[in-house]
Amino acid sequence: MLHAHERFVASGPLRIWTERVGDPGLPAVLLVTGSAAQGVSWPDVLVGRLVERGVQVIRFDHRDTGRSSVVDFDAHPYTIGDMARDCLAVLDGHGLSSAHVAGTSLGGMIAQWLGVHAPERVRSLTVMASSLMGHDPRPGWARARAGEPADPDDLPPPSPAYLAHLDAGLPPGVESDVALFRVFNGPVRPFDERAAREMLELALSRATDPAAAANHFRAVWMDDPDLLAPLSSITAPTSIVHGDQDPVYPLGHGEALAAAIPGAVLHVVPGMGHVMTSPGLPEEVADLIRL
Repeated sequence: MLHAHERFVASGPLRIWTERVGDPGLPAVLLVTGSAAQGVSWPDVLVGRLVERGVQVIRFDHRDTGRSSVVDFDAHPYTIGDMARDCLAVLDGHGLSSAHVAGTSLGGMIAQWLGVHAPERVRSLTVMASSLMGHDPRPGWARARAGEPADPDDLPPPSPAYLAHLDAGLPPGVESDVALFRVFNGPVRPFDERAAREMLELALSRATDPAAAANHFRAVWMDDPDLLAPLSSITAPTSIVHGDQDPVYPLGHGEALAAAIPGAVLHVVPGMGHVMTSPGLPEEVADLIRL
């Protein structure tokens, strides 16, 4: 059982829910989750494993998820950069000048933003199941769906199983989310449906407005010149953790990230998909987070 301390911190006019586990005097790991996901999507066993490694761990709900503030996106649109500034507000709210930053999927892009634009706040970077900050995959996706030849600049498109799930148009809810996580898990490692369902039910129960999380998909495509900054400027020690069965960002995305960030180390996790819903995988990933 993790002994956690919850706190709301201010990010401008927004309230961001945070949770700290571990000794506040130790170096911190900031866990940044993916699009539409809450802080509770980080498995407790991963958090506990990190604490065993001698750090404190902070996870939080992005704006428009969980117990954090809901935003009227039409009136106040925001960008990936704004979500990254929420991360800095979380560090400020806990009195932290810097932290090891580990982000997955969209959280990995936010982690890259922090590495480029707030290097003094980043002790190390771990980018998981993600892609290049500022890379627009939509033209490549369209070519793949149309059966057209790939452009040399295209990164690998999502798996047919993931595209089929998107095209199925399932109604929102836990059952649809469980089906999505089954696809996210990939076909190689066993899917822990019970654990996934429990997490998704918990997330639904604590969401102020479950529909608001869809704003993240709008934020991703907002113009933001900061996203075009070269990743070669990242100076933090960086690890790329990527599964060879990722259906959203196939392994080529992780390889491109490792090539773009100076000195980055690529850890390919056999059988891993886009999430950590397979027994033993959270502990395995926790041991790869750079400290």
